[in-house]
Amino acid sequence: QVQVVESGGGSVQAGGSLRLSCATSAYTYGRYCVGWFRQAPGKEREGVAVIAKDGTSNVADSVKGRFTISRDNAKNTLHLLMNSLKPEDSAMYYCAQAKSEFYTCWGPGGHNPNAYVDWGQGTQVTVSS
Repeated sequence: QVQVVESGGGSVQAGGSLRLSCATSAYTYGRYCVGWFRQAPGKEREGVAVIAKDGTSNVADSVKGRFTISRDNAKNTLHLLMNSLKPEDSAMYYCAQAKSEFYTCWGPGGHNPNAYVDWGQGTQVTVSS
């Protein structure tokens, strides 16, 4: 059973910053795409940023220029630095790993949540105006 734990969420004012972290016990972590996703109440889960094993990232247009994803394969950890936060960024944030080692997350459709597994419990981000 893979254990995934997200942390770092909180409440901030618009324009503020947060750094999310994700730790996983998956021994395959270093070979797979991993990413951050979010889900706001009443909305579908959406991809925020994903990163391939070589560090190539694919960031959603809605957060491009504000969010940076990074990974440490030696420590099985994933991070999301979020700057210039907006109220519309408020959501539960989750990390997950691609189902397939050969998934091309750096290409179009790389944020598709249906292509990912091993979801954690999430960490809440609330941005007030």
